[in-house]
Amino acid sequence: MQTKTILVVDDDPNIREVICFALQKASYIHEVATNGKDALDKAVLCSPALVILDIGLPEMDGLDVCRELRKKSEVPILFLSARDDEIDRIIGLELGADDYVTKPFSPRELIARVGVILKRYGAPQSVAIPAEGSSLAHGLLCLETEERQVSIDGNDVTLTAIEFDILTALMSRPKIVFTRERILERAYKDNIHVSDRTIDSHIRNIRAKLGSAGCGDAIETVHGVGFRLGPCENGS
Repeated sequence: MQTKTILVVDDDPNIREVICFALQKASYIHEVATNGKDALDKAVLCSPALVILDIGLPEMDGLDVCRELRKKSEVPILFLSARDDEIDRIIGLELGADDYVTKPFSPRELIARVGVILKRYGAPQSVAIPAEGSSLAHGLLCLETEERQVSIDGNDVTLTAIEFDILTALMSRPKIVFTRERILERAYKDNIHVSDRTIDSHIRNIRAKLGSAGCGDAIETVHGVGFRLGPCENGS
């Protein structure tokens, strides 16, 4: 039996039943919420290891729930949507979601994605770029691999697990230009399918967070190729 609790948030009883049955079959403990307010209350009560969150909730939608959760927590979030809408996907990722599944979905794929996210949060060494316990420093930017902490000139920066893994990949080879495919291999090693748009959204998120902390030149775009670590010396 898994000891980590998954919070399932969906107003459709049929979808909830499918998700909960799949989680139960995979030996995950789960809690259920049917609306946004209930989800926020349950998140406080059960401290979930992961939230499976429907975007199309009534009254308070999933994006608003994500915004509220992110004010207090970095709990991983897997979004569900009835539409394969790129705008929803990008907004969700920029709010700090870890993954995105479009309805209808395969329960096996959903469980696989749940496992990948939990593994990423529960096993920091899975990135395995630098040695465990080592530090990476570049300009004002410092990254502690074992503690999974990032700081700019001594000020802590909070990143999601996948954002941390992407930044670790870039910092491990600061002079190398990483294609999107190489970032997928290094940071999204176990995932099933991730689009280029998803990587771009995460890069924008990392840039915004590091820029707000005083490092506006942390990641450079090499047009037509990919991304590399910038000087990390200014807050522009």
